Amino acid sequence: MTISTPDDFIQRWRQPPNFPIDTLFDYTFLPAVDVLDLLRKDPEVRFTILGDEDWQVRMDRTAAFRTAPVDEIVTWPFRLVHFNLSRFYADLLDGFQEEVMIPWRAQLSARGFTWQRLAPILFLSTEGAASTYHNDNSHGLVWQVHGIKAFHSYQDPDKHLPAEAAVIGETTGEDPPDHDAADRQSVTMRPGEQLWSHALTPHWVTTESALAMSVTLSHGGLCHQGHFSERELALRAYWDKNPSEAWTHDLRNVRY
Repeated sequence: MTISTPDDFIQRWRQPPNFPIDTLFDYTFLPAVDVLDLLRKDPEVRFTILGDEDWQVRMDRTAAFRTAPVDEIVTWPFRLVHFNLSRFYADLLDGFQEEVMIPWRAQLSARGFTWQRLAPILFLSTEGAASTYHNDNSHGLVWQVHGIKAFHSYQDPDKHLPAEAAVIGETTGEDPPDHDAADRQSVTMRPGEQLWSHALTPHWVTTESALAMSVTLSHGGLCHQGHFSERELALRAYWDKNPSEAWTHDLRNVRY
């Protein structure tokens, strides 16, 4: 069931599983290949060359990733992420602040939500690429922009990874552990589709098209009328006991 009203969102946001959501953002991105060509040259970008080629091929491609012709780059298996998109609000993402971030913040605030950080993250990858198996310490509104990805998680995350284990990073790995396919929640996402990914729920993402781009609005410390989500309570309890670690890893446990 796709969540499309604020009241339905309030009813669903605190507990897994993940769910499709329709926020009706009105924003047009630049073509994914143009975004790739700009971001790959930025010093803050993170990327990993993947594939079955030998170690030397991957090392050569890693060295050439920022300068090789972009038409060649898109034939390589890779995953890329950029966390600091606010730097591009005046050019690459012109209008994003006004047309996406401000309306979304206003809608959350009007319904009694508060947060400690709300920022966009951009992901680019090629066919066959997969993210690591990980959990995020923040809720994510995942927005598929170009191409197709499949977002994999579990119907009942507690069965596979209790929140207390997710907090201390027991999730992170290159591949998901063996599990019963019937327990999995896999959502195929096409351009324009969105998904709410709960904080501290293990997941992994696979790329199903030649090139795919998505943007996630990451919500750190999201709270509704004084109440955090069920799984984030474990994170808060851990930080109460370990205050020196609070917010030191609030974006992701994903490795690139």
